[in-house]
Amino acid sequence: MFNWKEDIIYQIYPRSFNDSDGDGVGDLMGIIQKLDYLSALGVNILWLSPIFRSPNADNGYDISDYRAIQPEFGSMDDFDELLMGVRMRGMRLILDLVVNHSSDEHPWFQQARRSKDNPYRDFYIWRPPKDGREPNNWLSFFSGPAWTLDEGTGEYYLHLFTQKQPDLNWENPKLRQEVYRMMRFWLEKGVDGFRMDVIPFLSKDPDFPDYPEGRYGDLTLYANGPRIHEFLQEMHREVISQYPWCITIGEGFGVSAEQANLYVGRNRQELNMIYHFDHAVPREEINFAEPQPEFTLTELKAVFDNWDAAIGNEGWQNIYFGNHDNPRVVSRFGDAERYHRESATMLATVLLSLRGTPTIYQGDEIGMTNCRFNSIEAFDDVQVRNAYTTLVESGRYPAEQFLTAANRIARDHARTPMQWSYEPNAGFTTGNPWLMVNPNHSRINVASQQVDRQSVLNYYKDLIRWRGNKPTITYGSYRDLLPDDPVVYAFERKYALQTLLVIANFSRKDTELAIPDLANGIVEFANYDVSDKVNHTRLRPFEARIYSFKNESIAT
Repeated sequence: MFNWKEDIIYQIYPRSFNDSDGDGVGDLMGIIQKLDYLSALGVNILWLSPIFRSPNADNGYDISDYRAIQPEFGSMDDFDELLMGVRMRGMRLILDLVVNHSSDEHPWFQQARRSKDNPYRDFYIWRPPKDGREPNNWLSFFSGPAWTLDEGTGEYYLHLFTQKQPDLNWENPKLRQEVYRMMRFWLEKGVDGFRMDVIPFLSKDPDFPDYPEGRYGDLTLYANGPRIHEFLQEMHREVISQYPWCITIGEGFGVSAEQANLYVGRNRQELNMIYHFDHAVPREEINFAEPQPEFTLTELKAVFDNWDAAIGNEGWQNIYFGNHDNPRVVSRFGDAERYHRESATMLATVLLSLRGTPTIYQGDEIGMTNCRFNSIEAFDDVQVRNAYTTLVESGRYPAEQFLTAANRIARDHARTPMQWSYEPNAGFTTGNPWLMVNPNHSRINVASQQVDRQSVLNYYKDLIRWRGNKPTITYGSYRDLLPDDPVVYAFERKYALQTLLVIANFSRKDTELAIPDLANGIVEFANYDVSDKVNHTRLRPFEARIYSFKNESIAT
């Protein structure tokens, strides 16, 4: 029996992973071709971003048919072959469950907008105009009002994302039953669970009040509605509990650490784990003109410490640095040029040593970096393009300022094609790639790293293999030893008869260590050569080490 607490998740963004037919878009057969690579990496669970039929207003997060494969990704036969290939290699497969909203091209919405008395009308959220305008002052994540007027019926529909992503009405029990039937369809096919997109948004305040005083534009207000836990417990009761192997991971935007166990507490019968946004890059519209500074190390450590303490032994969390909604982690917290290998492996050490189930985002295992986009036309992301219209084309900000910010925070950095080789288009496709390939694929790619024993890729493989034999990493307690240190992250993991100490230098300089008794431990893992005598009082730039001690806490 699999234990998801001990597993490692690998997120695949199918459009950018591997193109098997030369049309410039990744596909299911492309994933099948790389299953041996993923198995050799050592990951246990594959999470696919949406593969369902979609007009791609938001790259698949606008679904027009929940039971059909997007044609450019392949067929249902391809999916069945993929699932079988995953099974044969001892891995599991989970899908993205996107049920806060659908596409406006979904048959439900096409029916709903026909008339106010259509049987599907109540599958969505409609409100009449208020004083000739939108029903309230809510904003979309992707710029502009969260309401669009349907000319045919004279009412507004709610869309927290694009106009082509109308929100589903979870107050309607018929809608909920349709979602549950769809979930059973995929579970009966053999999938192993779901990553649940913006799951805290399912329940809305039925009064739809304006933003409270002083919180205009605060998008976290959409989370944790009055019936959210009732809905999730019903989902668990009617679907998840019937499939004991089903893994459930909630995307927890708007969920605070203090609220987490309401979703993942062991007796709540809702979700297995949740991941938070407290260390994600802020991407509200204004940030594309005035981006917030990157987190300092002390701020980052405080986030991890707060969540670990709040969840405790009652719940469980999913740990990540990178995903399809964030820039590349090496470009955020490392040094992509001078210390590429050192910083990429240091970040891997931290990610795979924290308490929780880790997710590796495709390409992070080779240290993929942000890609320079030289014009607004080079971006694909609807969030970037909508923000550009609002901020630049309106004359509020210069294009150069916007482009500088977007090159720091845009989601497209995580979506450039996977860099398989130094060949044209990074070996991703023989055609014209749907999004530009990062020019640095000539030096950062899978092919070259597979044959380099000291590569980022081989470091990930070795660390994953080592981690699999260390129950302390999964079940041990967590304690931050140097919460106020601005450059060193040092934390203790303690379980049964073993104590592990993880230390990582987040700076480009040598730094002194203020931890006594390190010489009493054994260096079990390190991203620098420690075959000679180890200097236990100093860390080199972006150096990381894991020490083991016999059941004793570390003095600080």
